[in-house]
Amino acid sequence: MAASLTCSASHLASLFGPNTTDAAAAADYICGQFSVVSDKFVDTGYAVDTTYLLFSSYLVFSMQLGFAMLCAGSVRAKNTMNIMLTNVLDAAAGGLFYYLFGFAFAFGAPSNGFIGKHFFGLKDIPSSSVDYSFFLYQWAFAIAAAGITSGSIAERTQFVAYLVYSSFLTGFVYPVVSHWFWSADGWASAGKTGDLLFGSGVIDFAGSGVVHMVGGVAGLYGALIEGPRIGRFDHSGRAVALRGHSASLVVLGTFLLWFGWYGFNPGSFTRILHAYSSGSYYGQWSAVGRTAVTTTLAGCTAALTTLFGRRLLSGHWNVTDVCNGLLGGFAAITAGCSVVEPWAAVICGFVAALVLIGCNRIAEKAKFDDPLEATQLHGGCGAWGVIFTGLFATKEYVREVYAGRPDAAYGLLMGGGGRLLAAQVVEVVVIVGWVSATMGPLFWILRKLKLLRISEEDELAGMDLTRHGGFAYAYEDE
Repeated sequence: MAASLTCSASHLASLFGPNTTDAAAAADYICGQFSVVSDKFVDTGYAVDTTYLLFSSYLVFSMQLGFAMLCAGSVRAKNTMNIMLTNVLDAAAGGLFYYLFGFAFAFGAPSNGFIGKHFFGLKDIPSSSVDYSFFLYQWAFAIAAAGITSGSIAERTQFVAYLVYSSFLTGFVYPVVSHWFWSADGWASAGKTGDLLFGSGVIDFAGSGVVHMVGGVAGLYGALIEGPRIGRFDHSGRAVALRGHSASLVVLGTFLLWFGWYGFNPGSFTRILHAYSSGSYYGQWSAVGRTAVTTTLAGCTAALTTLFGRRLLSGHWNVTDVCNGLLGGFAAITAGCSVVEPWAAVICGFVAALVLIGCNRIAEKAKFDDPLEATQLHGGCGAWGVIFTGLFATKEYVREVYAGRPDAAYGLLMGGGGRLLAAQVVEVVVIVGWVSATMGPLFWILRKLKLLRISEEDELAGMDLTRHGGFAYAYEDE
């Protein structure tokens, strides 16, 4: 970096020779101009990295529109306005509570290994280590976790319950998990200096566990405690398809999420202007590109695997199933996207599709109703992605991305031993335990207070009419 460039006036003056008039003044002037140029390079470096992070933040935030369209298309028309409103409020309520508490709990340093304790209300920001752009990026991640959960409990949940769980999830539950695995002080973070979990730390680069599992497990408890929608299972226990009203919106939402994932995964580097070896064509900009490629390949493979897998099981070519399979591949590759080879991403996507299909079959047998398959997709495929990283992370990429650790553990199947895989298993277990201990009781309390599920009459009539004053679609003039 230009910050390492120095100019010594006394040393420069000695090089001018005995015939130079006022060599000291000339040397001072030249070094002064050199320092100005050097500072400009430093400023440009900060500007480039901040612009990259802000652009990535905007991409991740655009995923909220993708979630909204996906959710809207996956529910029945009579509940469209309700699910759209909850997606808007996930972002709005999440923004306020993440600003007040969540960011501090997640990244407030210095802190202990369990929870952060600085930066409440963004106090003392910007600093030498944290700027506003980093807060914006992390807020976009937090509301993504809340959006996952909203899909699991769609079409039968009271509006006040959405506000309560969304605020609690983005203000406390999710930030604590992100502190554990992403903060430099977190007890299981791979970026921690010294005393690493199993001498490795957890590699969850962009959040297969931190984001997707947290949202999926929270949705699991919400859907379990609420119970299935009316009519989802008949009197004999057989599943009845309650299909969403618009495949077009599902496809639109899927492509928007795909687009946003290029901020979600590559953006998690948080900076791009970082050379692994100065003067070389290969640097962090190459790792950013590779991460975008592994993300793409995992999603594409999962989509095709789901297409043919569901064709064999149901006899139909179903676009909604393919969209969910694609997203399952993305959720899985998110943990290891930066540290695996492109060929390994293909394996990740293939297995993720099988995991999703299997989880859906189990959910159907257990009479578990998740209108968007969010628990199966984000919870199941997210867990697979965490384990996948412990198997396929490469030595070279781990040591580039997590610099300064020449003895860093890498994937079991890549010859790195079992330390990283053990850390990844711990992540899966503790996320399930933490979210179960926090979100499970919250949903149970809401049910006991009769604040969770709407009445049977309202559910049958549709929430748009009974709770929001009218349908989302106007079929004729009122």
